Amino acid sequence: MAANLGGQPIFILKEGSQRTRGRDAQGANIAAAKAVASAVRTTLGPKGMDKMLVDTIGDVVITNDGVTILKEMDIEHPAAKMMVEVAKTQDDEVGDGTTTAVVIAGELLKKAENLLEQDVHPTVIAHGYRMAADKAQEILKDIAIDVKADDIAMLRKIADTAMTGKGAEAAKDKLCDLVVRAVTMIADEDGTVNTDFVKVEKKVGGSIEDSEIIEGVVIDKERVHPGMPKVVKDAKILLLNAPVEFKKTEVDAEISITSPEQLQMFLDEEERMIRAIVNKIVASDANVLFCQKGIDDIAQHYLAKAGIIAVRRIKKSDMEKLSRATGATVVSSIDAIDVSELGFAGRVEEKKVSGEEMIFVTECMNPKAVTLMIRGGTEHVVDELDRALEDALRVVSVAVEDHKFVVGGGAPEIEVSLRLSDYASSVGGRAQLAIEAFAQAMEIIPRTLAENAGLDPIDMLVELRAAHEKGDKMAGLNVFDGKTENMLDEGIIEPLRVKTQAVASAAEAAVMILRIDDVIAASKMGGGEGPSPEEMAAMGGMGGMGGMPGMM
Repeated sequence: MAANLGGQPIFILKEGSQRTRGRDAQGANIAAAKAVASAVRTTLGPKGMDKMLVDTIGDVVITNDGVTILKEMDIEHPAAKMMVEVAKTQDDEVGDGTTTAVVIAGELLKKAENLLEQDVHPTVIAHGYRMAADKAQEILKDIAIDVKADDIAMLRKIADTAMTGKGAEAAKDKLCDLVVRAVTMIADEDGTVNTDFVKVEKKVGGSIEDSEIIEGVVIDKERVHPGMPKVVKDAKILLLNAPVEFKKTEVDAEISITSPEQLQMFLDEEERMIRAIVNKIVASDANVLFCQKGIDDIAQHYLAKAGIIAVRRIKKSDMEKLSRATGATVVSSIDAIDVSELGFAGRVEEKKVSGEEMIFVTECMNPKAVTLMIRGGTEHVVDELDRALEDALRVVSVAVEDHKFVVGGGAPEIEVSLRLSDYASSVGGRAQLAIEAFAQAMEIIPRTLAENAGLDPIDMLVELRAAHEKGDKMAGLNVFDGKTENMLDEGIIEPLRVKTQAVASAAEAAVMILRIDDVIAASKMGGGEGPSPEEMAAMGGMGGMGGMPGMM
């Protein structure tokens, strides 16, 4: 890129930089974003297909989950990366609806492209899209239905909808039951749910049907010493965040030992110190010890003699779950152990699962942390099950927190589309065009659901629109029967936040991409070669070597 000053070129950008401007920049960005949307579009809905992603070292991921696909794909284009951010935001906020958010964003940009061709200014489109997004939020809240936190039947339907179309479908009833039980157990009195307290343990072996909920915590570790008991009933549990080892000196001290007797005294003193630590643990009346740090070999021996099950090097997150499940307090100093800080569980035992030893802490009085053990025939099945469960857990917890849900099957999108069209005519002006475009874009969800199920999208959309115009707000697409039905009766429901978040983040991303009219890309790092002839041609002599002849 150069500016002329009295016939003398002044270089502003570094050689090898690329600049795309105006309509070209918008076109390239929109094309990239649309490509991302089309990559995940076929996975939407109960009849959506899966993607197999193979990374550079040959690891395989088979999934139906929008955000997983986009994270695994190595995306280079900056505008495409913004679409991945939409999916990530949706995943962080709600846990489900990632594909929906990306597909809506892609369609908004596609409609905007048509408007740009009619010479509608990007700022006008952006303004109209923002108005439409705000109005869409209002409409969605208006059609939402209340759900109580203890309405188990409704929560199961929400989990069911989140899992439909994923690999978990084979044992859906069983898994929905596990998810709802897990979320209702860990919910706090004030209605907040932190799904971190549902631990998901994946084990290859058995079948999906063998998956179970453990009302307590499962730790993927084994006893530190074979002489320890395998089962402890009425367990008094001590959670310790301090090493059961002798203390090393803070300063570098040198001890010179001149005779074997002195060495023996030194070793005896070391052992006495460890014994004193173990005695303090035994004196607390604890019979199960979970230690976040290490446990010395000698200490293991004495703990085994005292009949205590001890497990070492437990993750901090697992310690928190144990604390929630058993009511124990994590103690950070051996000298501060108090009986009041111990936790209780009806049973602590070591069991073998798929050839690996695991510690089960069960029969807790009021477990505020639970574990889901998921089983499956192969590693890929178990991984996809884990992703499906993660989505289901998040959406059920969101429904418990917000107490609101909407129906699925494309019904809310059609309702929003129709009402936005009415709203557009009341706004008038050029913004009306953008709002109408937004209304049409919302129809991409029912259209894609129909396409993925092998149905005729136009017939289905006509049927859906007709039902909604008659006032049937719950009319959605039943992809199994291929006809329009009441989604509430069919039990196809999802939390309100899934839809509001998807519309909001899709609109924000679309507006941001639309407002870019100039892309200035720095030259590649360490680029000894400069741009290729093709790149130079594309740059139109904007800078670097491509522009040199004209500047002489």
